[in-house]
Amino acid sequence: MALATRTERAKRSARKPSPARSVWDSSLGKKTVMAVSGLIMLAYLVVHMLGNLKIFFGSDEFNGYAHWLRTLGEPFLHHEWALWIVRVVLVVAVVAHATAAYQLSRRGIRARPDKYVHTKRRASYATRTMRWGGVILGLFIVWHILDLTTGTVHPNGFEAGHPYQNVIDTFSTWYGNVIYLVAMLALGLHIRHGFWSAAQTLGAGSRTRDRALKATANVLALVLTVGFVSVPVAVMTGVVS
Repeated sequence: MALATRTERAKRSARKPSPARSVWDSSLGKKTVMAVSGLIMLAYLVVHMLGNLKIFFGSDEFNGYAHWLRTLGEPFLHHEWALWIVRVVLVVAVVAHATAAYQLSRRGIRARPDKYVHTKRRASYATRTMRWGGVILGLFIVWHILDLTTGTVHPNGFEAGHPYQNVIDTFSTWYGNVIYLVAMLALGLHIRHGFWSAAQTLGAGSRTRDRALKATANVLALVLTVGFVSVPVAVMTGVVS
């Protein structure tokens, strides 16, 4: 009986994995998941930055935009359904991106020789930047949600339905500015290397396109960093109040 059980287990383990599992188990598959999920998040960041810039047009414009996000898709979709769909897609993208990055990192560590002392760092500057940048951004996302979405850690009393005032309150504190500015600098570096890596993984790179892709990565990183940073700087300098 025990022999039969072991035989059945051996047969099950010998079965070929599903195509999706085969793709996920491969390094290329994980890199592809990182590339696609990264591009999804990049698209969201561009839209999010443009929405943030509405704060320069006054409280009515900014609060009206925030209200519109909750009514997007009505009457076909119920109130806030579109917003929740976007949130779910982003959560899936973030989890997939982080999981693939972690597993690729662990796979790289296991592939290194155990009994060899290296005098130089094996990881490149870009790799170390991506790794620690990802950790910083992950922590920032948690803080950002607790600050401006749930209001859990928001200073001066969170006012639901008044995002303009909530943003001003956040950037009226030194720690709110420090957290945000550090995270946005990490974001810029992450996008600069990440966009280039995603293009290479998805086969967009070539000798004739490499220069254009690198320039695009630099421009995206610069525009998004400046766009996001402009809001706390405007509050700090009194341009937005």
